[in-house]
Amino acid sequence: MAWAAWVLDGVVVVLLVGLALRLLHTRDLFEAIVLFVAYGLTLALGWVRVGAADLALAEAALGAGVTGALFLNAWRRLSDRVEEDAGA
Repeated sequence: MAWAAWVLDGVVVVLLVGLALRLLHTRDLFEAIVLFVAYGLTLALGWVRVGAADLALAEAALGAGVTGALFLNAWRRLSDRVEEDAGA
């Protein structure tokens, strides 16, 4: 059973590093927001794996949930403003 825990921990670490690298290299704003939310949820899973359930809950709620929603709202407003400027 211990090897399964090591494999899961390794998958979480590889996923975190992969998401972080993809997030740094993307040019699309919407993709960056989605990757940021995915990174936050994966980080919350990492906090659960080390036994810090309070940090995992805070990361999932604030890091991925609230911040992701605010970023999506800002992205929508920005895209509306760009469309207005292009139409004028």
